[in-house]
Amino acid sequence: MANRIVSGIKPSGDLNIGGYGGALSQFIQLQQDYDCFFFIPDLHAITVPQPPDVLQRRTRDIAALYLAAGIDPGKSVLFLQSQVPAHAELGYLLQTLAVMGELGRMTQYKDKSDGKSSVSSALFTYPVLMAADVLLYRTTHVPVGDDQLQHLELARDLARRFNQRFGVELFLAPEPIIGMIGSRIMGLDDPSAKMSKSNPNTNSCVMLMDSPELIRRKFAKAVTDSEGIVRYDWESKPAVSNLVEIYAVFSGLSVEEIERRYDGKGYSSFKSELVDVVIEKLVPLQARYHEWIGSPELDRILKEGAQRAAAEAAPVLAEAKRAMGFASF
Repeated sequence: MANRIVSGIKPSGDLNIGGYGGALSQFIQLQQDYDCFFFIPDLHAITVPQPPDVLQRRTRDIAALYLAAGIDPGKSVLFLQSQVPAHAELGYLLQTLAVMGELGRMTQYKDKSDGKSSVSSALFTYPVLMAADVLLYRTTHVPVGDDQLQHLELARDLARRFNQRFGVELFLAPEPIIGMIGSRIMGLDDPSAKMSKSNPNTNSCVMLMDSPELIRRKFAKAVTDSEGIVRYDWESKPAVSNLVEIYAVFSGLSVEEIERRYDGKGYSSFKSELVDVVIEKLVPLQARYHEWIGSPELDRILKEGAQRAAAEAAPVLAEAKRAMGFASF
């Protein structure tokens, strides 16, 4: 079996360039070398309340952005999580193997529930659904950021636990793909915090659909440091390193090439040309997005993708149920 990747972007907010660098741009590269299943995890989005019309709009927005960015439905399977019921069914089966203690230790659950008097039980159990998302397709690799490693390790544990308990070799323990350039794009105002739309400083976050004028204004206000040297060093120069990483994602140049290009030039020309490469990438992406979002072809691709995904998932789910002792007719 070829190496296989499963990954997705949750439709719980509009995408910024952090989402592009940490997911979309990497998906484009990965589909050249892997058998890829890219989905929109709309079931995960409802772990917190979502207005139905907003969820529906954002789900189609993300799908259109996948295609606008360069996901090729001829190479990759693109689908909505909710359209493949095997995700939810395997998620429930795996909940019977997960224990309260390990779910309670999940950092993201603790962060998202902190200070709240009431949270959905789905917020507590959603890492098990995440495990089902990848195990269902006998996934070999999962691209993850540092904040998702804990969830992937749970998936690996559940795969091994299932196989051992039921005496089968059904699920693989997928390996992480980490450390790709763009996997950690931070706020333009604070390089210690991930770029986020929830930041009250609107200049900290560049959205994929921002106008060129707005992009220029936001980058003009991006923090740097007093050294005046374009050098990639997250420990001593986090703000500049963040800008270098953004430049690398949007230009296709390596960090070393960027450092050489701006050797002795200071920050003014660097930031100006950084804006140019971001705009050069985003303007045509925005145009392609507008073509896709209004096209019935988008729905056709998602429908066919769900059919292809369901066909891959069905025998794995059936084998899991057989191993657990469920009757089949």
